[in-house]
Amino acid sequence: MSYVHDEMTERIIGCAMIVHEALGPGFVEQTYEAALCVELAEHHIGFERQMVVPLTYKDRKIGEYRPDLVVENRVVVEIKSVDRLIGLHRAQVLAYIRALGLPVGLLLNFNSEVLRTGIQRVELTTSRPHRLT
Repeated sequence: MSYVHDEMTERIIGCAMIVHEALGPGFVEQTYEAALCVELAEHHIGFERQMVVPLTYKDRKIGEYRPDLVVENRVVVEIKSVDRLIGLHRAQVLAYIRALGLPVGLLLNFNSEVLRTGIQRVELTTSRPHRLT
């Protein structure tokens, strides 16, 4: 089965696995975020860290989101270091990809013994992503 931006998400996951192999579980999210940024940069993968995404309602700014990473303006990456991922984490990534008008996000839980078990790919279920404005 082929997914949107499959090659890019595979590259991101590869970088995350290198970070997890080097650091292992147990650190706070910011540690993994910083290390993943180093790894992405070394692999010449463009990203923006903690991008401010305004949220508007009826043409009024009502808040803002800060996804951990937006990679190549194509994939949202949300980093966690928790006992287990829950629905709220997935909803957070869905909100980010809707707000940015992107089709896919990755939820990475670095507090897993094996990182592969802590990875979730999150996609919009509609045929056309829409931007919240």
